[in-house]
Amino acid sequence: MNDKIMLIQIFVVLFLCINLLLITTFFTKEFFYTTMRYVLFAVTLMSDCLFLFMSDILLILNSRYTIQMWLCLIIYLVTSMYFFVTPVTLTAMTLERYVAICLPLRHGELCSPRNALHGILIIHSLSSLPCIVFLSIFFASATYGSYTQGRICSVEIFILHTWQGHLRSAISQFYFLIMCITIVFSYVKIMRAAKAASGEDKKSTWRGLRTVGLHAFQLLLCLIQLWCPFIEAALLQINLMLYINVRFFNYITFILAPRCLSPLIYGLRDEMFFHALKRFALCGLRKKH
Repeated sequence: MNDKIMLIQIFVVLFLCINLLLITTFFTKEFFYTTMRYVLFAVTLMSDCLFLFMSDILLILNSRYTIQMWLCLIIYLVTSMYFFVTPVTLTAMTLERYVAICLPLRHGELCSPRNALHGILIIHSLSSLPCIVFLSIFFASATYGSYTQGRICSVEIFILHTWQGHLRSAISQFYFLIMCITIVFSYVKIMRAAKAASGEDKKSTWRGLRTVGLHAFQLLLCLIQLWCPFIEAALLQINLMLYINVRFFNYITFILAPRCLSPLIYGLRDEMFFHALKRFALCGLRKKH
């Protein structure tokens, strides 16, 4: 295992430990799992953990082995769906902040625990659609023998025709366009509310605005990830070493980094969650001693 992969393992283990600590903290107070914004926060943490774990397994496998197509299909199915779950959930969290700040009288009704569960189902349904469409086309085109072939597992092996790659890219960019429009709309509305607010309301509104801004930055990093394969494919034709270095940089910057911002945005910036996290961590240390 080379130095780059070892470095990635350190990052992945660190981020998984932090996320698992935050998920455990989420379940320590009833208020968290009955409040929509914390429920959605927990969804992003679980989604990020699963995505990081599966993508890391794929990275290790591809560095040493070829795997059969059926196993690659399962890995791709999970990673593809959870690639979308995080940005779609971020969009839902942004809408929750918009409702809380701009429609406070309807917040209790629209963001109830029951609606939070419905929201999770909708998020996963929307996130699975691109993968279902893409794989349905692959199943219609692939031969039976291809499922037992051993190959390096990557999304490119499911692209049998050039137009399939264009379709996959178009669907992904359409999703991110809708998400960007939603976040910009919410940001503008919250900004107007912040300017009109006064006193404690103004402070709370500006905090919500900064949260939406961080969500937008997180979504931008996820969006850039869509363009990485095109850049990498072009570099592969020029220089193999440059391709390997850029791919490593892209993995750290556009796959790991966006999924490590959620703990910063809610786990550390949110006062109530931070106090619960600190109390949980201190209790754990006291029990050890």
